[in-house]
Amino acid sequence: MDVGARRRHYGVSTGVTIYSGLPRHEWSTRMARDSVTRMQLGVVFPQTKIGADRGAIRAYATTVEQLGYRHILAYDHVLGADRTVHQGFAGPYDIGTTFHEPLVLYGYLAAITSLELVTGVVILPQRQTALVAKQAAEVDLLTGGRFRLGVGLGWNSVEYAALGKRFTDRGRRIAEQVELLRLLWTQPSVTFEGRYESVIGAGLAPMPVQRPVPIWFGANTPAALQRAGRLADGWFPQREPGPELEADIEQVRAAAEAAGRKPALGMEGRVRLSGDTGAAAELVDAWRGLGATHVSVDTMRLGYDIDKHLAALSDLARAVGPMAAGR
Repeated sequence: MDVGARRRHYGVSTGVTIYSGLPRHEWSTRMARDSVTRMQLGVVFPQTKIGADRGAIRAYATTVEQLGYRHILAYDHVLGADRTVHQGFAGPYDIGTTFHEPLVLYGYLAAITSLELVTGVVILPQRQTALVAKQAAEVDLLTGGRFRLGVGLGWNSVEYAALGKRFTDRGRRIAEQVELLRLLWTQPSVTFEGRYESVIGAGLAPMPVQRPVPIWFGANTPAALQRAGRLADGWFPQREPGPELEADIEQVRAAAEAAGRKPALGMEGRVRLSGDTGAAAELVDAWRGLGATHVSVDTMRLGYDIDKHLAALSDLARAVGPMAAGR
């Protein structure tokens, strides 16, 4: 089914029109202002199900935009482990699991959609900090400031080893990386000498539209929740609404206040959609009640037929109504 046929099939007619009368450079300002007053609904890019078909990627991205979703969030893995070599490897993804590189993918999506693009998350300590700064600045430029860099520590020691980075000190290194990223995005010439990072009299060109690019943290453990409160512009909880999540929210707020920061960080929840549209819509509303600024809908449990993903997202968009279109 081609892109036009998909749009007709899913009954798409409204699209995302709220910014259609504005110059491109004003979109990020309006979107940032609007996110303060309403929760933004986006989708989780189906990394492990969409395969290697460029046409499917294009159709998926353009159709979810026409359905009214406001952003795409993509997971990150550079390499998968071969379980026949790494005996006892217990990770959920391996050498046979498809992962498109998110920052390269976003260079493509920036040209064909006006969606906000979000990494959820890039495994920052296994990457070169200056290179991430360059790549993120470029995506931010190509999207006109519609980019959030989500970062996290990851769990795959096999991947770290292959990329030449230490696994055991990744929690200590990420704080220094975030400091350097923000310097590179805001200063034309940077001199920085830390415990793990060193840049002497160097800078990026071109600079990003957002200075600095927003950095969001994935957070689940007490140490990660503390880091999010101290350092992040927003965070991705790893629980569903309930008492445990409420305790995590309070821990992030307390860490932000202890660091002398405003406690009202952005928060992006996640809703797993596997067929029950009503239950998913209720969960979206639960996130809104908890003060989430964003929610992403994950359809990866629906298998390898991308049309099924899009049909489910169409049903949910109708169920939640104007929220999906950001109105």
